[in-house]
Amino acid sequence: MTSKLFAAFLSLWMVAAPVPVMAQQPAANANSQQQLQQQEAAATPQAQAAAQLETARKNLERLADVITKAKDDDNRLAELKVEIDAAAKQIIAISVAVRPRLDEIKARLAELGDPPAEGAPPEADVVAQERKRLLAERGAINALTGTAEDLSVQATKLSNGITATRRVLFSNTLLKHTDINRTMVMDAIAAISLERQTFMRTVGSWLTFAWNFKRLQLLSALFLSLCAALVLLAGTRRLFSPFIQRGVLNEEAGYITRLSVAFWSTMIPTMAAAAFATTSYFFLQVFNVLRPDIAPIVSVTLAVCVAVLFVSTLANAVLAPGQSAWRLVRVSDRGARLLAWSIFAMTVVNGLDYLASTISEVMGSPIVLTVVKSLIASIIIGLILMAMSLIKPIVAAGQTLDSQGKPWPRPVWLLFVLTGAALIMAALSGYVGLARFVATQIVMTGAILVTMYLGILTGKAVAKQNALADTVVGRYLEKRFRMEQIGLDQAGLVAGLGIYALVVLLFIPLILLQWGFQIADIQAWAYRLFTEIRIGSITISITGILAGILLFAAGFVVTRWFQRWLDSNVMARSRIDLGVRNSVKTGVGYLGLALAGLIGISAAGLDLSNLALVAGALSLGVGFGLQNIVSNFVSGLILLVERPFKVGDWVVTGTTEGFVRRISVRATEIETFQRQTIMVPNSLFINASVGNWTHRNKLGRSDIPVTVGYDAAPRQVMDTLLQIATAHPLVLKNPEPQAVFSAFGEATMTFELRIYLADIVNGNGVRNDLRLAIYERFREEGLGAPFPKETLEPEVSLPQPEPEMVTARKTPDEPVEQPVVDEPIRRSGTQRRPRRVSVEAVGDKD
Repeated sequence: MTSKLFAAFLSLWMVAAPVPVMAQQPAANANSQQQLQQQEAAATPQAQAAAQLETARKNLERLADVITKAKDDDNRLAELKVEIDAAAKQIIAISVAVRPRLDEIKARLAELGDPPAEGAPPEADVVAQERKRLLAERGAINALTGTAEDLSVQATKLSNGITATRRVLFSNTLLKHTDINRTMVMDAIAAISLERQTFMRTVGSWLTFAWNFKRLQLLSALFLSLCAALVLLAGTRRLFSPFIQRGVLNEEAGYITRLSVAFWSTMIPTMAAAAFATTSYFFLQVFNVLRPDIAPIVSVTLAVCVAVLFVSTLANAVLAPGQSAWRLVRVSDRGARLLAWSIFAMTVVNGLDYLASTISEVMGSPIVLTVVKSLIASIIIGLILMAMSLIKPIVAAGQTLDSQGKPWPRPVWLLFVLTGAALIMAALSGYVGLARFVATQIVMTGAILVTMYLGILTGKAVAKQNALADTVVGRYLEKRFRMEQIGLDQAGLVAGLGIYALVVLLFIPLILLQWGFQIADIQAWAYRLFTEIRIGSITISITGILAGILLFAAGFVVTRWFQRWLDSNVMARSRIDLGVRNSVKTGVGYLGLALAGLIGISAAGLDLSNLALVAGALSLGVGFGLQNIVSNFVSGLILLVERPFKVGDWVVTGTTEGFVRRISVRATEIETFQRQTIMVPNSLFINASVGNWTHRNKLGRSDIPVTVGYDAAPRQVMDTLLQIATAHPLVLKNPEPQAVFSAFGEATMTFELRIYLADIVNGNGVRNDLRLAIYERFREEGLGAPFPKETLEPEVSLPQPEPEMVTARKTPDEPVEQPVVDEPIRRSGTQRRPRRVSVEAVGDKD
């Protein structure tokens, strides 16, 4: 039997023995499959990074070839530099993306420890395989980061090479010397005839093609451009007429008005013309009307027209040839007219030079023709400058503006003569590029600087105190929006800052363009300025900060709107108590502002971990200084959650008693019965006892003590008091009023009338009514009339002392002897001792 039992157990063991092994195999397979998935997940980012680096390498090779081909095109080189900088940033981002995995590998290797030394017992196969895999992965990541660093260095070299090439190209353009001789002039004369024929043939063929095959597109583009011009013209005249109109007979225009009109009468028409030129060119391009050889000519023609309009408008705004009352500089009428025409002539000559150069470039004319055109333009501008030195615009003190002027001061005269002579000499010496560059700066950069100066002066004048109120805009704001002087001053300050910002953002890029920088350069600088301001290891983005501010403002507006909607549409319809509504509304406001703040901080790109470190470092010092504020804030939150009282409750704390009007972050606003507002810190309500008459409901008891003499019947007094209380409409029947015989006095009995009111706030009026009723009923029923509570002394008759018995008045330190009265004190026979009735209220809240 025992052998059979043993054999049975042995059989069961033999059957069950393979079960653990079979159970361990799926677990081992699961572990190996998990490790394989982890390897594949880790290898996928590495493979993606390797593919991205290979793409970046090919892109850099392509850009290097393009740079070699575009070494003479400054605009193209600027665009290539932007592309290379973007590629360098992408390469750095790829390298940064794989570093977290490298840190994980290093941490895992540290956990595994060093491999066993020689002669030591070998480690488990699983550990060895994992270490081998991690080492291989670390090597691959190191190779990727090394490749990324090499590509980043290559991109930096290409970017620096472009900068050096552009610098050399700019220098060669300005300082390139051309021999001015008779042969060059004859070649230019021969080339100009051929260029004229080619230009006429090109333009004629384009117009014929556009009219025959693109008539609808051409007419549509012209129609839309005309509509845009009409809209801009009507809009500027309607919206900005107060800024640019000048009264013909206005002889008393103030300086700020003249300055503002001069600035805006230059800016608004120029911006309108630029918008019209841009929309016209846009429509012509969208409708595919312009050919590649015509598009540059059209764009330069539009740009020249806008430039001529800008400079001539500025000259007329400053000099005001026909309206001396609006003139900003004190020059004679004739001098202002000649100066305005001279500036206009220089602008036209300079613009025609650029237009002619563009036509020569498009037509493929010889370079000598472009040089001769710029030579002629530089000489003409130099002659105009020298001619301007002969103008006599200066008006002596005491003379009118229409009088004969005087010559320029000696320094100004020398400046005109030397500048004009330098232009002519530079052009005739063969430095035509330098002469052309200087002439362009004199005309365009000079106009831009003058406009900037006018804008800065306008902003400064508008921002002065009480300055905006004297302008057309100030009078309009005062009349339209009923703004007071303080509001106008604040609006003037904001307007002045806005004008400063407009001047900087609009004219600084224009000056940079005039000095040889390309649009791509300005865009790259603007991008770095607004997105990549570095202070140590912290990167600040102005764009992100502005976005954060806008999102916070949007969150604030949405929170306020949701508070009003929740209060007026949800809680008001549900007939929720006013205090509960206020608590919910305040809590929603705090929550919304907190969310808006977090969203704004996240959008601004601020690292909350850095803020936490800073807050932790400052918490010790700031904690002592702000502990009361923090305590009051936390107490305010507790009050909103626990709600020991709410808005409208009648509370008593310490020496303060009144109605709660508002629960804010720091303090609670209480209005006393004398209409005095008291701000009580929230921590006092948490740390001290607070009485609330209207906590759960407004039901309350009011007590009125009544004092009568001993000759009154106590039961009759109590019945009378109950009848009086029951008769009042505001006294509750349930709980019913009570009349209590509360105390015996020396000469009086004290009763207490206890009444219950549905609204304890009405207790003052009810007590007043009951006092009057008690007085009248007691008089009617003969219970006595009320009199002061203090004891009444009976009337006595004292004999008059003899004169010799009257003693002198003692000093205050000596006791005064009372006269001796021989006769006994008697009560007046006609006076009856009255019943003593005194009506008071305990805890009156008058």
